[in-house]
Amino acid sequence: MPWPLTWRRRKGYAANVREPESLIAALDRAGQELGHIEVLSYNPLPQKEFLRPLLESTVTDIKAAVEFSVYGPVAAVHQVLQGMRFLKRGSVLFVNGGSAVQPVQHFAGTSIGFAGETAYAEMLDQAMKDEPIYVGQLIIPGAIIPGDEQKDPEVLAEKLWQMHAQRSEFRVYATELEQQPY
Repeated sequence: MPWPLTWRRRKGYAANVREPESLIAALDRAGQELGHIEVLSYNPLPQKEFLRPLLESTVTDIKAAVEFSVYGPVAAVHQVLQGMRFLKRGSVLFVNGGSAVQPVQHFAGTSIGFAGETAYAEMLDQAMKDEPIYVGQLIIPGAIIPGDEQKDPEVLAEKLWQMHAQRSEFRVYATELEQQPY
């Protein structure tokens, strides 16, 4: 299914998701230039220091992961939500790795940060139940793999589009989540 024309019209706005003011300013510029934002997909790529084992992670590492995975999405959603309410439609899509729902001590930063992001996304889903705004979370266990039948970037983009269009389940998995050895 091809993407709708409105999704093909796009423009980039640079922001540092660990600095809420930067993210708010970029989303404000986008809103001013393109109109109210109807779909927000929060899916920045985690930094390598978020993937350290728990016993090697410092408070600075964990603080950075929380800024990235909790403060960033809260700032982004807060910035676009009133526009979605004005439009009486919208989707907020969170994209996370498997550690968002199955913490792994080898990836302490993402496990802790994504847990906070997941809690925020679930609460936002609850808060939006009586409004025409869909909240969903796509879980991608492991890596995004070009050419893979389930984890190719185009396949994942189509999954996000389907989530937005169908507005059914809160959580969708790109592939089955395997049990992690502890």
